[in-house]
Amino acid sequence: MATHNIIIDCDPGVDDAVAILLALASPREIELAGITTVAGNVPLARTEYNARRICTLAGREDIPVYAGCARPMLESSGVGSTVHGDDGLGGVLLPEPGFALRPGHAVDFIIRAVLDAPGEITLCPIGPLTNIALAIVKEPAIAGKIKQIVFMGGAAFCPGNVTPVAEFNIYADPWAAHIVLSAGIRQAMFGLDVTLQATITAPYLDHLQSLGPRLAKIAAMMRGYQAGDPCLHDPCVIAWLIDPTLFDGVPGHAMVCHQEDALRGNTMVAIKARHLQKTPANITLMTGVDRPRLLALLTERLSHY
Repeated sequence: MATHNIIIDCDPGVDDAVAILLALASPREIELAGITTVAGNVPLARTEYNARRICTLAGREDIPVYAGCARPMLESSGVGSTVHGDDGLGGVLLPEPGFALRPGHAVDFIIRAVLDAPGEITLCPIGPLTNIALAIVKEPAIAGKIKQIVFMGGAAFCPGNVTPVAEFNIYADPWAAHIVLSAGIRQAMFGLDVTLQATITAPYLDHLQSLGPRLAKIAAMMRGYQAGDPCLHDPCVIAWLIDPTLFDGVPGHAMVCHQEDALRGNTMVAIKARHLQKTPANITLMTGVDRPRLLALLTERLSHY
C-alpha cells in the first residue's frame, strides 16, 4: 500500500507534467487518486487536455482527470504564462489522449474523494488554488478531513517571478490562496525560496534524452521550458512526499495579500518566535533542497518509462 493517497490539482505546464510523471512512477510511495485541472499557465481546456496527454504518455489511462475552474474566484479571466509555450508543453509532439475527461466538476470530485476517505487524502495543488478554495467553501466539512495540503506557490524571502513580490500561482488567484491558508489544514509550502534551487541544466537533459524515446520527449519538454525558467518547481511537491529528507523547512505562519494593489499575491511568512506569539504556525515553509539527490531521484524514477 502506498504511503500517500493524493490528488494532483494542476495547470499543465511542463513542470506540472514532470510532477505527474514522477508521481505515476512512484507507486510504492504514491497512489494517485485523480488529477484535477485549473486555468493557470494555459486556459482550462488546454490544462485538462494536457493532463490526459501526459497520462497517456505514461501508459496510465486509468487515472481519472476532472476539469475545474476556468478563471480565478473574483476575476473574469486568468493571468497566463509564456514560459511553457503556446500549448503548455513546449510544443512537443505527444500522443493524443487515450481516454475521456470524467464528467462532473473537479471541485465536486475533491469533496467526494475527501469525504469518502477522511484523513487519507493529501491534496497537491501545483497551480492556482482556485479549485481547492472553492471545495472548502462549498463543503467546509472537508477542512477537518484532508490529511494535508502540499502546494507549490509563494515567495516568502525572495523576489517573486511575476511581480517583485509575488509568485505566479498565488498571484493568479490570491483570494483562493487566502482561503486555503486560513482553513486550519496542515500544509507544506514549496515556494520560490526552495524551488529556485532545484535547477535543471542542458547536460542533465542530454542525459535524460539518452535514456529512451519516452525520456527523450520528457527531456524535450523540459528543454524548451529550461530556457525561460530552468527550475523544477512543481516536481518538488511530489519529491518531498517520496523522500522528505531531500528538503529542509521551518514552521511558520503564512498570510497572503489579496488586495488589488502592488502587493497582490505577496506571501508574508512569520517564522521567528516573537512574531508567532499570537499567530500559531499554519505551514511548514520549505527553505532548502539537496539538488544532486533530487535530480538523481528524478532520473531514477523517470527511467522507468
